[in-house]
Order: sequence, then structure tokens, then C-alpha cells
Amino acid sequence: MNRKQHLLFGAALAVAALVVACAGGAEESGGGGAGAASTALSMDPNDGVPTFEVDPLFPKNLPNHWLMGPTIGVDVDSRDHIWVVHRNTPDQFAATTEIGLAQDPPLSECCQPGPPVLEFDQEGNLAGSWGGPGTETGDYGWPVSNHGITVDGMDNVWIGGNGGPDSHVLKFDRQGNFLMQVGSPGARMTGPERNGNPTPQRDSNSMDSFGRVAKIGIDNDANEAYFADGYYNRRVAVVDMDTGEIKRYWGAYGNEPEDDLPGRYEPGGEPAPQFRGPVHCSEISDDGLVYVCDRSEDRIQIFQKDGTFVEEHIIAPATRSQGSTWDIDFSHDPEQKYIYLADGQNMKVYIIERATMEVLTAFGDGGRQPGMFFAVHSIAVDSMGNIFTTETYEGSRLQKFTFKGYAPVPAGAQGTNSQGVLWPTN
Repeated sequence: MNRKQHLLFGAALAVAALVVACAGGAEESGGGGAGAASTALSMDPNDGVPTFEVDPLFPKNLPNHWLMGPTIGVDVDSRDHIWVVHRNTPDQFAATTEIGLAQDPPLSECCQPGPPVLEFDQEGNLAGSWGGPGTETGDYGWPVSNHGITVDGMDNVWIGGNGGPDSHVLKFDRQGNFLMQVGSPGARMTGPERNGNPTPQRDSNSMDSFGRVAKIGIDNDANEAYFADGYYNRRVAVVDMDTGEIKRYWGAYGNEPEDDLPGRYEPGGEPAPQFRGPVHCSEISDDGLVYVCDRSEDRIQIFQKDGTFVEEHIIAPATRSQGSTWDIDFSHDPEQKYIYLADGQNMKVYIIERATMEVLTAFGDGGRQPGMFFAVHSIAVDSMGNIFTTETYEGSRLQKFTFKGYAPVPAGAQGTNSQGVLWPTN
């Protein structure tokens, strides 16, 4: 996530006190709604946890009968524009019931996949769109399964991929003009043939390519990009943002990565000595710590920038299957006091005190209405403190949660307990 300047902090929220219905721990009868305990809000981060309301009208409708597919990346640029990347290939949609307009011949007036890279302004208007299979200029290959989007301090856009042969990362300017390819597509496809096709081979110590990069973290001051490498490899790889040269890399606990798969994750068991994967995020805080999401191991590991291990924290350790630690971003206050963690398996967002890594509360629930989640996948914060989330699989959408101020954690919503759905109160 591109670390933003905090010049706008509080500028749009200069309100002495607001009143908002903070969700209680118990849901209303019938389910799906939050409780209605009202409390005064503060603009001081020390007066409680950040509070939010979903904006059910964000973003505005897309033009040209466009649809989003599984939406697997979000970031915010220097202008507070919101960028998403989604999967727009026909296999991500139901041909006859979703994208009839895209059939040959067309079956209906609606609908068709939109371009995979979409840029929105703060009002939710579409400000730009580009990319996708078939847009290559011959000097790069679009990922088979694009995954993750990051905007750096120059507003250049970085995109990874977790498809079978995806062993590279792409860099574009904000208009979609190609700038650099780091790694080579298909570099991992060196194994024995199966059904006439080569099979992938892991190499977490490669110095020239990657293994299905999930996301890119940016250190603008050092001109370095941190690749969460990823879905196939088991490491964090740090590259020069101008040349793409790999400068250093490490595995779990800062050790040299190994490609052997750990056994099945068991809650309460010994932590895996290597990243279980996918290595799903690598975010750099303003004070120089690197936070790595080891998703199916339910953990966040924290490092210094040189790969020195600091500590690890297990989040929602009973979570099996896809795990609990999908993506993180930091609160917009100057100290980045809080971490927001997207948990697509449990369908919620956690609010974590960064200094202690204690989970203070959470919000959201499983569902398709505004404020609910179906596999919340990625998360980003703008300079005003608003949260943006994307959802993969059938979720296939972008949501905005408007920052309202700080307040105590509602009763019954402490820890990993959810406040429920943060529906607007006005």
C-alpha cells in the first residue's frame, strides 16, 4: 500500500462531536443488523477505536453494462483515487445469465466484463480503466490470473498474478502505459510434462523470477518493492523499483525459504517453520516494520526491512481452509495506531492495536448486502481514514466504509467478536 501523506487528516472531519449508532454485540431479531447503542464520537485516536459506516451507494454504476468479476486487489493513490483489479476473463462469469452481451452472437443487452483495472474518484465515479488479456504490446504478458494492485509514490501501478505460469509482476503508469516487467512469465513451468504440458516447479531462492506473486508492498523512500511471493513460492522478495533487480529475500522467521510443503494446519499446533502460504501481503509501516500475511497459517509475521524477524501473531487460530490473514492496511493517523485486517474466511474486518497486535473488535458478517462480505479479500485506507474493501469469488465488488471518528468498543463486540453490519444511521 502506498503510504500517503497525512496532510488531509481530519480536514474533512472537522466536527466537534458526532452521534452514530455503534453496533452492539447482539444482532437484532431476524439477523443481519447491528444494535443501536448511540455514543458521541471523538477525532482523537486515543479516545477509542475507529468507527465506520458503509456507503451503500459507492461506487456508482459502471458504464457500458460492465460487470466486475472476482475483485482481488485495491489501493489508493496520492489523489485519494481508488484502484481495483478484478478478473474479467469469460470463465469468471456465467455466460448466459451474466454476460449475454459478450456472447457471439449477443444474447441480450446486458452485460459484459469491464477492463480489469478500474480507477474511481472519491465520489465513486469511474475515472479510468485499462488492461487485460489482449492488451499486451509484445514486451510483456498479462497474468493468466491477475492478483493484487499497488500504487507507488509516483502513482505507478503494480500488478501481480497467481495463475499457473504467473512468475512475474507488471508495472504501468496510471494511464496503463507499460513500464516494466519483473520476472518472466512461465519461468516456473519447468517440471515434467503432464497431459502434454509442463508442470510448475517451486524455486523460492530464484534470483530472476517468482512464483505467483499475491501482492506488492512499497517503500518509496528506499525505492524498493516487497513482493509477497506468494501462492507458489514461500518468501518475501525485495526488488529495486527501477531495475526490478532482486536485492534480498527471506522466508518465515527470516530464514532461507524452503519449498517443501508443511503438513496440514491444525489449530493449536506448532507454527510452521516455513510460510504455509499463500504469502498474501507484505506491507511496510511508516516506522519501518514489514508485516507479512501467512494466510492459511492464520498469522502475521513482523520483520525489519532487512528480513530480521521481530515477532509473530496468530489471528483467529481456529480458522481452517483458507485462513484468516488475507490483507492488511494501517490507520491514517500519523502513528498508524491501528491495523485493519481483512479475513475472507470468517467474512469480517478486524481492528487491531498495532503496538500490541491485540484484536480490539471487528465488523462485518457474511452476506451480499452492503456492509456484509462474501470473501473479503483486499483492503486499503485513504488519507481521510475511509476503508475500501474488495471481495473475490461471487462477492465481486468494491465497498467503501466511511470513517466517522473514534469511540469505545461496543459491548459484546470485543476481540474477534463482530460489531455486525455497519449500516448508515442517517
